[in-house]
Amino acid sequence: MQISVIGCGYLGAVHAAGLAAMGHDVIGVDQDVQKIELLARSIPSFHEPGLAELLRDGVRGSLRFTTDIAAVADCRVHFVCVGTPQRAGGEYAADLSFVDAALEGLLPYLLPDAVVVGKSTVPVGTAERLGRRLHEARPGPVIAWNPEFLREGHAVDDTLHPDRIVVGLPEGDREEAVACLREVYAAPLAAGVPFLVTDLATAELVKVAANSFLATKISFINAMAELCEVTGADVTQLADAIGYDARIGRRFLDAGLGFGGGCLPKDIRAFMARAGELGIDQALTFLREVDSINKRRRVRMVDLARAECGGSVVGRRIAVLGAAFKPHSDDVRDSPALNVAAQLQLQGAEVVVTDPCAVDNARDRWPDLKYAHSPEEAVADAELVMVLTEWPEYVALDPVAMGDLVRHRRILDGRNALDPARWRGAGWTYRALGRARA
Repeated sequence: MQISVIGCGYLGAVHAAGLAAMGHDVIGVDQDVQKIELLARSIPSFHEPGLAELLRDGVRGSLRFTTDIAAVADCRVHFVCVGTPQRAGGEYAADLSFVDAALEGLLPYLLPDAVVVGKSTVPVGTAERLGRRLHEARPGPVIAWNPEFLREGHAVDDTLHPDRIVVGLPEGDREEAVACLREVYAAPLAAGVPFLVTDLATAELVKVAANSFLATKISFINAMAELCEVTGADVTQLADAIGYDARIGRRFLDAGLGFGGGCLPKDIRAFMARAGELGIDQALTFLREVDSINKRRRVRMVDLARAECGGSVVGRRIAVLGAAFKPHSDDVRDSPALNVAAQLQLQGAEVVVTDPCAVDNARDRWPDLKYAHSPEEAVADAELVMVLTEWPEYVALDPVAMGDLVRHRRILDGRNALDPARWRGAGWTYRALGRARA
């Protein structure tokens, strides 16, 4: 099929490359000239394992990129993959200006049987509004919503081998649009991936409901971590024990510094804002506490650092291992690690940050912090080491070798990712969120 992807940021670039890998002719469109030039050379503007190779294969064959929206005129299916950031000025609501602009840009070039498929995460009711605008301007084309479920660091696999495909369509005759989208996703459907057809509102809610549930689960175990620190219990053992209950499960029960990134915090806040607009804000008041617990973890980490440094971090050299909000990503948006590093610096510490992929992005956001290109460089002469992003290379560090580089063998594990016995056995004072100090 001939398919366009409007918006070639994180979601759009991965989706375009994935569709090309599924055998379609794909054209990606974005207004950012530099981004398009890089993608045309198979160079993504962000770190995502496997994407460069997927782009290279696509560009050699059926994938191309352009800034010219008119190039989509022969496409039957158009995926809208633009951003929906939080509105400026501290508002929680999502900024839908890019989504609206994408539809307006497409209108002159839609075929009579075109299907415009939203993948951006939007407040419920957006698709219906866009559908009305589409019908007014171009009767014939259909609006659909197909939420994305990408995990940063695993986005290529999530695109090629999704765990489900959800398609929302307006009430009425859906057969032609359903058949079209089944053809788009023929490859994963042939592998047995579930295909769910819903109304538009349900499809819009799936992503934000899933993110809200995951955020709640993470904040729940972090609330338990607060109790564990006071009572002397071990939150990791607690999570293991309750995780055996099939109704609960162990995944996303890792206590630590909490969630960040460009999706989870933004999405749950926009979800709360939309509930308020609909007059049912009380239904989601629990998300305010979820958000509050998550923010409190960062403050607690700073408090622990200060305690480990004898009550003050002024003049203390602190090594922060990790700047990205999660491993296998260079995304530093709302990064708990960078937030903690910045708070410590503001309190007078000499902070040195390192990360395998995110140093450049971190420097752009926090140019006043010091940066190192390796953990060995970062911990040299440090009085405290903090592991704030659970990169595998940090988990695998040799505590004996690291101990020879630091001034004091003190480590704070912000992700409960290290082996306490291994580090304590090498002479380190080990402390982690949700665990009593030994």
